[in-house]
Amino acid sequence: MRRVLLRSSAFVRAAKRLIKKHPDAAEDLRDALELLSEDAFHAKLKTHGLKGDMKGLWACSVDYDSRILFKFVQHEGAEAILLQTVGSHDEVY
Repeated sequence: MRRVLLRSSAFVRAAKRLIKKHPDAAEDLRDALELLSEDAFHAKLKTHGLKGDMKGLWACSVDYDSRILFKFVQHEGAEAILLQTVGSHDEVY
């Protein structure tokens, strides 16, 4: 089931910052977002739920160090994904 990706303003800022710092990450980010939209639990993404203060959020891998944090939401009567932020492992956790 294909899900709509909703980008928060924090995600947009973080993505611009990531791409400015690592221009080669743009293609990996684009590929990860496409895969996330098509199948949020694809093995390549290593999607997992978070615990503690971040309970209710999910994370998936863009590449070895970069992660996308997101939440499953309803949008116009369908399931969607609200993208919260993106960055290195240390930045997002």
